[in-house]
Amino acid sequence: MGKLDIIAQHRDFIVAYKPCGMSFHSENEAGFVALLEKQLDKRLYPVHRLDKVTSGLLVLATSSESASELTRLFTERLVSKFYLALITDKPKKKQGWVKGDMAKSRRGTFKLLKTQENPAITRFYSSSVKAGLRACLMKPFSGKTHQLRVALKSLSAPILGDESYGGSESDRVYLHAYYIAFDWHDEHLSYSAEPKEGAHFMQLLTHDVFNSWRQPEQLEW
Repeated sequence: MGKLDIIAQHRDFIVAYKPCGMSFHSENEAGFVALLEKQLDKRLYPVHRLDKVTSGLLVLATSSESASELTRLFTERLVSKFYLALITDKPKKKQGWVKGDMAKSRRGTFKLLKTQENPAITRFYSSSVKAGLRACLMKPFSGKTHQLRVALKSLSAPILGDESYGGSESDRVYLHAYYIAFDWHDEHLSYSAEPKEGAHFMQLLTHDVFNSWRQPEQLEW
């Protein structure tokens, strides 16, 4: 295992890249947080997380004070997060909102309900990359476990490689935390990182679709 990629080092936090297939917390082996702490030789404070199968950007505070402030930003939905996903099936709609309560399903998965008491809210755009492959740019407006995976499953277009949700087999689950932005002490900060793993993501990165999504904050949400 080589060094983890550091995207940015701020005095209050670190922005780093989590590879797909790496656990956030240590399980049988050291997880992302532990490996990063060892690499930087400093204590870090997680303020949000990614599923094991998801690659991309994570923000970790460098003090308990900045951790509580960052946690507040995440809790109050003041952090904009944008994800890339690839699908092979045509979704029920090409863009728009996916809203609904989520409930536990079988074998650690979740399902979207028609009720709206405490809904998971996602907005997305999608565009064809080639025959049988479609890219999605997704913005969650809530922070539920497996939210984006469930949203695409509910559109009859599960994420490529996400076999837990009916996606076809592939070399990885094609979900990536691409871009994150928030205001910090009167300064607007944004960070992005292209996916590094997955042959199909490499196809997306050279496509015009991705170029039009490079600055997701400028799109209409």
